[in-house]
Amino acid sequence: MILIALLAAGCAQTTSARKTTHSQSLKPHAKTILLSGLKSKDARLRSAAIEIAVDTNQKDMLPQIIELTTDSTVPVRFAATIALGNMQCFSCEKTVRKSLNDPDVNVRIAAAYSLVKLNQPQFTERLRAAAKNSDQTVRANAALLMGKLDNPDNIELLYTILQARDSTDKVRLQTVESIARLGDERMYRSKLWALLISKFADDRVIGIRGMGALNTLDSQNAIITMLQDDIVEVRLVAAEQLARLGNKRGEEQVYTYFQTHPDLNKAGMANQTAVMAIGPLNSGRLNRQLQDAIDSQSPYIQLLAARSVLLQLK
Repeated sequence: MILIALLAAGCAQTTSARKTTHSQSLKPHAKTILLSGLKSKDARLRSAAIEIAVDTNQKDMLPQIIELTTDSTVPVRFAATIALGNMQCFSCEKTVRKSLNDPDVNVRIAAAYSLVKLNQPQFTERLRAAAKNSDQTVRANAALLMGKLDNPDNIELLYTILQARDSTDKVRLQTVESIARLGDERMYRSKLWALLISKFADDRVIGIRGMGALNTLDSQNAIITMLQDDIVEVRLVAAEQLARLGNKRGEEQVYTYFQTHPDLNKAGMANQTAVMAIGPLNSGRLNRQLQDAIDSQSPYIQLLAARSVLLQLK
C-alpha cells in the first residue's frame, strides 16, 4: 500500500510539473499580451487587462496601471484606481488620493475604496454615501465596492439599496451579489435560487455567479446542478465558477466543449468562459488548448488565455 501511495504521489508530482512547465513556456507570451492590453487603443481591453493584472498579481505592471489612473475614459480610470487598492500598493497612496478629486464620481468612490484597502477606513463613509446616489451607475458601483470590502457591517445598507423603490434591476442584481459575497446566506433562497431556475439563460448565469460569490457548501452544490443545463454557455459558467472556488467538478464540461473544436478566433461567451476556466482547473488536457487560445486573432481571447497561463504561475 505504501509503495502504491508513493507511486501515485510520484505520478501526481510529474503531472503537476508538466502542467507548470507548459504554462511556464507560455509565460513570456502571456506577459507580452497583458502589457499590450494595458496599452491598447480599445478602452475595454485596457480595463480587462487591468483586472487580469490584479487577478494574476502582476506587481511589475504597477507603473502602467498607475499611468491609467489618468486615462481619458472613466471605466479605465475606475478599474486602475481600484487595482491599486486590491494590489495593496501602499506606495501608491498619493496617486489614489489624487483620484479623490477626479471629475467623475465613480472614480472618486473607487479612490475611497482603495484608500480603505490601504488601511484608511475613514473613507468607507464616502462609499456608503454613494450607495444612496440617485445615479444608478454610481449606486451599482458603490454596491459592488462595498461587497469587495468584505465588511459585514455593510450588509444592512446593501439591503436598503436592494429594497429601494428607485433602484433599477442592474443595481438590485449587483446588490444581491455583494450581499452574497459578504456571506449572508439569506440570499441563497430569497434571491439566488429563483435566478437559477429562471427560464432565461442570462438569469441563470447571474444566479450561478451569485452562488459563487456566496461560496457555501449549499451554493456550490447548487452550481453543480447547473453543469447539466441545456445551454452550453450556462454549463461553462457553472464549471468556471466552481473552478474559481477550487472545485474541479466542471472539468469534463470544459473538455467536452473544446472537443467540438470551437473557433477560438471568435470572442463569443462560450469561448471566453471556457478559456477562463483553463487557468483555475489547471488540467493537462485543458492546458493543451492554451497555445491555440494565446495565438487567437481575438485580443479578448488572447487576454483570457494570458490570464489562465499567469494564474497557474501565480
